[in-house]
Amino acid sequence: MFAAPAAAPLTRRAVLRTALTAAVLAGTAAALAPVLRARRPRQTLTPAPFAEETYRGRHIAVELAGTAVRIDGRPLHVMRRADGSYLSGINHFQSFTTPLELARAAVDELGTTQLAFAAPHHGG
Repeated sequence: MFAAPAAAPLTRRAVLRTALTAAVLAGTAAALAPVLRARRPRQTLTPAPFAEETYRGRHIAVELAGTAVRIDGRPLHVMRRADGSYLSGINHFQSFTTPLELARAAVDELGTTQLAFAAPHHGG
C-alpha cells in the first residue's frame, strides 16, 4: 500500500504567506464594513412629531423639524433661507421666523382656496 506523505516542515515563507493573507482579508473586511452597514435601510421607530392647530377654520400641521407643513392635509412647499427664516410659494416675497407663522400667513393668503395635492415642479 501507499504510505501517507510526511507533513512538510513549516517554512518562514509559508508562515509569512499565511500572515499576509490574513492581514489582507482583515483589511478588506474593515474597509467594506461601513459600506455594507450604510446599505441597510434605517428603521424609524417613531414618526416625526407635528405641532397641530386650527387657524381660521383650517387644520395646520407643522413638523417640529420645520421640513414639512400641511394645510388641511395638503403639503405646502416650504423653503429655508440662509438666515434661518422660512418662505413659501404662496408668499415668496416675505420671510417668517417659524414654519407655524409661515403656515398662518399662507392660510390668510389662501382664504377659502385649497392647496393642490401635487406641487408643480420647477421648469415643468
